[in-house]
Amino acid sequence: MTQVFHVSEPLGARCSTEKLRGALPKNIVEPFVALRFSHLDIQLGYRALERMAQAAVDTRAEMVYSDRRDGVSPHPVIDYQEGALRDDFDFGGLWLVRTESLREFLNDTEDLRFHAPYALRLFLSRRGRIYHLPEMLYSEVETDLRKSGEKQFDYVDPRNRDVQVEAEEVCTRHLKQIGAYLAPGDYDALPADATAFPVKASVVIPVRNRERTIADAVRSVLEQQADFSFNVIVVDNHSTDSTTQQLQSFAADERVCVIVPDRTDLGIGGCWDMAVRSEHCGEYAVQLDSDDLYSAPDVLQRIVDKFEEESCAMVVGSYRMVDFSLNTLPPGIIDHREWTEANGRNNALRINGLGAPRAFRTSVLRTIGFPNTSYGEDYAVGLRLSRRYRIGRIYDELYLCRRWEGNSDAALSLEAVNRNNLYKDSLRTIELKARQNLKK
Repeated sequence: MTQVFHVSEPLGARCSTEKLRGALPKNIVEPFVALRFSHLDIQLGYRALERMAQAAVDTRAEMVYSDRRDGVSPHPVIDYQEGALRDDFDFGGLWLVRTESLREFLNDTEDLRFHAPYALRLFLSRRGRIYHLPEMLYSEVETDLRKSGEKQFDYVDPRNRDVQVEAEEVCTRHLKQIGAYLAPGDYDALPADATAFPVKASVVIPVRNRERTIADAVRSVLEQQADFSFNVIVVDNHSTDSTTQQLQSFAADERVCVIVPDRTDLGIGGCWDMAVRSEHCGEYAVQLDSDDLYSAPDVLQRIVDKFEEESCAMVVGSYRMVDFSLNTLPPGIIDHREWTEANGRNNALRINGLGAPRAFRTSVLRTIGFPNTSYGEDYAVGLRLSRRYRIGRIYDELYLCRRWEGNSDAALSLEAVNRNNLYKDSLRTIELKARQNLKK
């Protein structure tokens, strides 16, 4: 194949429109441009760019990206799909894009300080296909060696606020252009419900093998002070340590309901679904993980008050990351201020989480249900509810999230990170299609 690409200078994962414009010479004649969105030293494999260009021609793709190596270690990435709207999607540091499409983007797009690459790939996705070539075509050395559980909160770090606001603006414009934007305040009325609930609120705790923390979690609920009745539903998912025995110490308290599922195939979502459909569940179902604590005795009261003040289908609070001595860990309070009344349910398609503790109006939740997974189950429900109903937010700290090795997101392998990202992207694709269908 003859030379059909121009190779840019290193641009960086975040770069301005002006800098991206400078990477495209005015007299360029090559049909493709290889954009180097990395400051790392990229070592191209044998005929790597020729292979990417060939794939672009054969698939008529607007953009091609590939797997790579981190030094000598394989670094596979995942396929792009319509719902891959998060601004941290891992394309790697080398993209091959069509020159004419890049030129059109630069002529039409607004000036951006940080997110020209993000805006570009959303633009390209509207024009045509973004193709993942699953071949190790180059290598680069990763310099961000933090664990996955540390990286995942970058988007809620107040120091990155300006960067995130711009990303939200870029994503919102994209949603409007593809017919998936939801206008602020355009909510459905909550359905009428005549169910006689046993209590006003139920705290749901799915648990498996948390002998070190489960008693603390249950006591955190029982110490709540409220002007309504409440209970705690613990779904003991066949623990093999002393968790079951720990729970037996609360047998005398009628507010503690322990469910042991008959089946053995339940993830966290399945346990939640079983709890909210049980006869013990109250009008509102409130989250508490088995290794975490409420931060004050008025948490349940504040959550229920929010439901009734704003007629919400879901309420999301804020939490603080702590160690087992309750010392604050970076980044401290996670308040998810990217969720705003004006644009939260649109921005939810860009970010990877909605905050905690989460609480649900049980009658509405029962019509939807949880997917039977142990990752992303709450995000799936939050997206679905936000499509139609108001989500209430409490930005004050309600919850202490105790971090330890072994948490689901503390230090994941690349394979697990890819699997989790692929799943959440699929949830976003489903939600994107559902929102587009609302307009038809």
